[in-house]
Amino acid sequence: MPIWKGIILGIIQGAAEFLPVSSSGHLIIVREILGVDLENGGVFFDVMLHLGTLLAIFVAFWNDIKKLFKEGVHICIDAAANLFTMVRNCFSKEKRKYRRVVRSSYRKMVMLLIVSTIPTGIMGILLSDVIEASNSIILVPGICLLVTALFLVIADLAEPGKKRPKDVTYTNAALVGVAQGLATMPGVSRSGTTITACILCGYDKKFAVKYSFIMSIPAVLGAAILELKDFGDLTLSNADIISCAIATAVAAIVGYLSICFMMRLVRGKKYKYFAIYCAVVGAVAIGYYFI
Repeated sequence: MPIWKGIILGIIQGAAEFLPVSSSGHLIIVREILGVDLENGGVFFDVMLHLGTLLAIFVAFWNDIKKLFKEGVHICIDAAANLFTMVRNCFSKEKRKYRRVVRSSYRKMVMLLIVSTIPTGIMGILLSDVIEASNSIILVPGICLLVTALFLVIADLAEPGKKRPKDVTYTNAALVGVAQGLATMPGVSRSGTTITACILCGYDKKFAVKYSFIMSIPAVLGAAILELKDFGDLTLSNADIISCAIATAVAAIVGYLSICFMMRLVRGKKYKYFAIYCAVVGAVAIGYYFI
């Protein structure tokens, strides 16, 4: 694949992954238009593009991710200590107190992210065959972009909430996880769908965007691990490797800029503009399919 095509795909991945317009849907449409053939190494290229945007998330939210990881380790330690205490109390007259595991906002957020990831993972596995078949049909992302437009209109119409981690219920987190699972379909924006779900569950808007982006980390890593099985017979030329590396770097840089833009965008009701854009692109994709 020529380097210039790789750069275009990297820009699209970096921008569309975090703007509520669906990166997967746009990649399918642009590949069709540019005549990009990724039959050999296509899965590897997709994984690398997603890892590029994953890097952007780590850079943008490094302080939060570092604290979440630290508190996640402490949760495991406290849970293990409570298990030991439970066993000890069974054989001792002197009953020891259990440690309070979820005792800070970051610990609560770790638990919320775990709860959100479970339905996403289950739906990703159940819909894997459907997703794979949909990736080769431009009609599917066209229709799904119209669905994304509807979600974004709902996000603008919904009343903003005030929930921060301590106020969010595990049911809320599970529902957001289901929304992310639906967004595995090409053309359904992951960020747009999950931000809409967060807002409908009463999340504070700024926290909704941050939660949406950070919760994508386990989903992207999990998908990448599942795709490793397809890398066994991978054969790439030096030109393909260079194009892939450049596209990944471009996706990371553009992705970081998109995150910064989205964090500023949440202050007003501006998702309707993305809704219009998704509706137009979706309609064009559907029309292109029937031409």
